[in-house]
Amino acid sequence: VSALYNIVDQIFIGNSELSTLGNAATGVVFPVFVIAQAFAWCIGDGCAAYLNICQGRNDTQTAHKAIGTGITFTLASSILLLCIFYPLKTQALTLFGASENSIGMAVEYLNVILAFFPVYMLSNMMNSVIRADGSPAWAMASMLIGAAINIILDPLFIFGFHWGMTGAALATGIGQLFAFLAGLWYFHH
Repeated sequence: VSALYNIVDQIFIGNSELSTLGNAATGVVFPVFVIAQAFAWCIGDGCAAYLNICQGRNDTQTAHKAIGTGITFTLASSILLLCIFYPLKTQALTLFGASENSIGMAVEYLNVILAFFPVYMLSNMMNSVIRADGSPAWAMASMLIGAAINIILDPLFIFGFHWGMTGAALATGIGQLFAFLAGLWYFHH
């Protein structure tokens, strides 16, 4: 489902006036998503494993601290990645394969995506914890909600409002925001 965001963006961008250059631009941003996911899943899976150990010992106090630490560390990691990718975005995108023709669109797309990095990473981290807490259906539903929002908003923003790459990135970011909010809702209740 996480890769679906990029696939959906590719489909709608490829069928818009942005065409193949737009597809190339989103393609070179995809490794940035993968790097963010790697950090979020590493922290989330470690937190989830520790949560299960705490649950086995009936140690809810330590479990809550572990989740809080995981959230804090994920947020800090997202800010660190923002501090790395934002000033070095042109160099990173060139390293990932952007050409002179696609770099402008790739930077436009990445600028918006980076704004949603904290919620994107926290959503991925929290899903690991939600699954470990015995609610894999909730974790999947939160991911599907975000993907569905992206599918709905992509054509609206790209074709309806003619926002191009910014519209595609906003649709992705808003979808990720809804997935994050679904994860927060789980922890609140």
